[in-house]
Amino acid sequence: MCGIVGAISHQPVNQLLYDSLLLLQHRGQDAAGIVTMEGTKCFMHKAKGMVRDVFRTRNMRALPGRIGLGQVRYPTAGNAHSEEEAQPFYVNAPFGLVLVHNGNLTNAAALRQEMFDLDRRHINTESDTEVLINVVAHELEKAARDLPLDPAAVFKAVRAVHARLRGSYGVIALIAGHGLLAFRDPYGIRPLCFGRGQDGEWMVASESVVLEGTGYKIERDVAPGEALFIDAKGVLHTEQCAAAPTLNPCMFEFVYLARPDSVLDGISVYQARLNMGETLAQRVISTIPPSEIDVVIPIPESSRPSAMQLAHRIGKPYREGFVKNRYVGRTFIMPGQGVRKKSVRQKLNAISQEFKGRRVLLVDDSIVRGTTSKEIVQMAREAGATKVYMASAAPPVKFPNVYGIDMPTSTELIAHGRSLEEIRAYIGADALIYQDVDAMKRVVAALRPGLDGFEASCFDGVYVTGDIGAEQIAAMQAQRPKAGAEEDAAATGRLALQERGE
Repeated sequence: MCGIVGAISHQPVNQLLYDSLLLLQHRGQDAAGIVTMEGTKCFMHKAKGMVRDVFRTRNMRALPGRIGLGQVRYPTAGNAHSEEEAQPFYVNAPFGLVLVHNGNLTNAAALRQEMFDLDRRHINTESDTEVLINVVAHELEKAARDLPLDPAAVFKAVRAVHARLRGSYGVIALIAGHGLLAFRDPYGIRPLCFGRGQDGEWMVASESVVLEGTGYKIERDVAPGEALFIDAKGVLHTEQCAAAPTLNPCMFEFVYLARPDSVLDGISVYQARLNMGETLAQRVISTIPPSEIDVVIPIPESSRPSAMQLAHRIGKPYREGFVKNRYVGRTFIMPGQGVRKKSVRQKLNAISQEFKGRRVLLVDDSIVRGTTSKEIVQMAREAGATKVYMASAAPPVKFPNVYGIDMPTSTELIAHGRSLEEIRAYIGADALIYQDVDAMKRVVAALRPGLDGFEASCFDGVYVTGDIGAEQIAAMQAQRPKAGAEEDAAATGRLALQERGE
């Protein structure tokens, strides 16, 4: 659950990368980093915090060069409070390699041991990104041994990397003196696209909004398993490096993570959310007669398109009933339950006139732990609503996600092992309506003919990589970011200054 960007330009890229990370801020609010290269020398600055806080004028001046990478991080494994685990990561051999990564390796623990036993490489942090860069470095060294590092050698290395890695990964790397490499996992779980500037510059990024927002023309998405290599002269080379790639993008990108103005794998995120609202409306109609609903109110921000379409479909007014404080971070990605509960009323305030004396249908993008939903239902009642119904544009979140989204453990998921009635009673709503899994997949897939499927494991329990069972989930849950009482207290102050960025 990170945002990554890489660029090759005829001009210094420091400001371009900074602007790009601002456009990706919604994908990670824990840490940010930029690395640039001038010749074969790397210049890097990374730290915990939001982009605008991490980079000052003095930091930007210290990032010369016309090629570079950037990343905004939200940790899903390792130590959430270690600045050492902020990206980019660097290794000095071979050539000098710098890398950023979005996703999660499901075999990171085994690879870490393999790195030591077979490759004789030491991994110094708990980050799976450090494991990944060492795998890439090792395979590049093997592929280029006694040979010049040409595109054929680079793609040979990526093929070997695919053979070793499991899980999800969108990767952008700089090879000192040689160029920029980008590749995507064989299932296409995490998004990655690329485009060109007016003067032939290149950019690779997690979401299309980055390219559009910086004046680049989108070429296309990086295909699952594909690698791009842009050499030092700015020439693009591409090759499919996976044996049997399939396109299974993460459904949670369309539900919640991605910006609505992005297009991922040819699917408009905004249109996907409108379509979800259409099918959710059908579920609402079968549960509550529209005559029992006075107004439809979204819970900002991601649910707005679905709520608008739902309101239109059932013929009821759409109203903005909550004002969001944009300087408080997402409750979904906060490190501790105590911080999460305290922040709900800090980030949202109800407009009483939209609730008083009305039967209200609240629409959220998803319900994960249920804590936020419970607080919001109570807020609606305190604002004067006579009935409070809750609808989720996503199906029940029943299973952990292991591919780069910080889903809680199963016991923390409100829908895991509970009936619909038990969930409704917990959040205090008069009725609870969930999206249907198959309907959601159908209406989003309709926007991209030829799609192989979706990574929707948090909804259906199907892990597309085929290597995930109860034992692997337990091991990965143990690697989830750790936050003690002191870190939670510090996070409270920091998160009060954060902005969602959508």
